[in-house]
Parts: sequence; structure tokens; C-alpha cells
Amino acid sequence: MIWNNDLWTIIDFQHVKPGKGGAFVRSKLRNVRSSKVVDNTFRAGERIETARIERRPHQLIYQDDLGVHFMDAETYEQITLPKEMVYRREFVKDGGLVDILFHAETEKALTVEIATNVELAVTNTEPGIKGDTATGATKPATMESGAIVQVPLFINEGDVIRVNTDTRTYVTRISSAA
Repeated sequence: MIWNNDLWTIIDFQHVKPGKGGAFVRSKLRNVRSSKVVDNTFRAGERIETARIERRPHQLIYQDDLGVHFMDAETYEQITLPKEMVYRREFVKDGGLVDILFHAETEKALTVEIATNVELAVTNTEPGIKGDTATGATKPATMESGAIVQVPLFINEGDVIRVNTDTRTYVTRISSAA
């Protein structure tokens, strides 16, 4: 929807009909560009302008001084976006898939969405110590995409782990290198 001259998505809403006065709708809105979340109340019957947003799968090709280069997974057209538009870029390896949201009327790219959980191989970390898993201690590990994540002591180089990109934390080990 278009509200306050910007694009928003409705996360949650509740229609309220109090005993006195007119009905209204409490809503929680997320800004498409900045991901900022706000609460707003609309009067019943208030008109809002809808906007058509399209989600298109793209493959990350490479990054350079011009920005981050993507290829449309269906049409093979290439697009370059500024680095600051690709939030959490460090969790996507070259060749990885992301979704880019486009405003359908203007064909303008709005934002890049990266999966909440990604599977990455550990390329560099201190060796694990056998039997040292009960303490809950962690150590830094560099992923194949370049991200650095705190992992349990039993994780070794070559292991594939699942990482939550929202919290930037280790979730589980998918496969072991040994």
C-alpha cells in the first residue's frame, strides 16, 4: 500500500468496534525500503492506495565498486544495485539466490530479501577440542560467504552449518567435514 508517500506492507491488523464512536482498524505496517515497523490506526472506511509489488528470484553474480550484480533467474537479465540496498550481503555467497522486490508499475527495485536461514561451509576457525561441548562456549568462524559467526567449540573447518541471518547466529550443524 502507499501511505505517507512511501510503500508499506501490512503485517497485522485488527478491526475494532467500540461501544461509542466509529469503528477503526489498528494496524502494524512495515516500510518496504527501510524495514521500519510502525503502528497506525485507520478510521473505518478510510481509503488507502494499493501498490503491486512483485517478488522475483535473482542470483548474486558478483560485487565490485559499482555495486552488487544480480541475474534474474527466469529472464537472465542483469541488474546492479547499490551495496547499501543489499542488507546482510555477507550471508550470500556468489551464485546464491535472493528475492528482489520490484514496484510493478515503475519496475524499480525496492529491496533485496535474503533467506532467514542459510547453509554455509566454515572456511576458517580454530580446531575443535574433543569432548569440549558441555560448557556452551563459542568461537569465531569465517563462512564461505565472508561472514563471521560465533559457533560452538565442536565446529571445524569444512563443516556446513545453518545460520540465522536475522540474529546472525549459529542454528545447527548440517554436515561434518570428517
